[in-house]
Amino acid sequence: MLLIAASSILSAAAIYFLALGAIALLRPQNASSFLLGFADTRFKHYSELVVRLLVGGSLLLVAQDSALSTPMAAFGWILVFSTAVMAVVPWRFHHRFTQSAVPKALRFLPVIGVVSLAMGVLLLWTICTGNGARSL
Repeated sequence: MLLIAASSILSAAAIYFLALGAIALLRPQNASSFLLGFADTRFKHYSELVVRLLVGGSLLLVAQDSALSTPMAAFGWILVFSTAVMAVVPWRFHHRFTQSAVPKALRFLPVIGVVSLAMGVLLLWTICTGNGARSL
């Protein structure tokens, strides 16, 4: 049951990456507005932390049965540890960092789009081809 929940969370994350990639390539203004909105409010900051923790934990759960177990586990631990750090940093620092870093990153929006699409496809592939997928 836990593996099904984790796979569902990762499937949703993959769909998010696919949508972000498509929007970044087809509607860059919309993607820019969306990305600039991160950490806008305390609610968005803590919502992001919850999502990051859910995705990171799901990566750790699904990794053991995945075709790419080591990279998935590594990325899961990176998400969990970076989320723990962000949890102790006041959301206003996160907001200031976002307002400073995102405009610089937006110069590479086409690259972000392609990488997001690749991440979405790779994540779906690992979920669908891992040993856990066969037992679902």
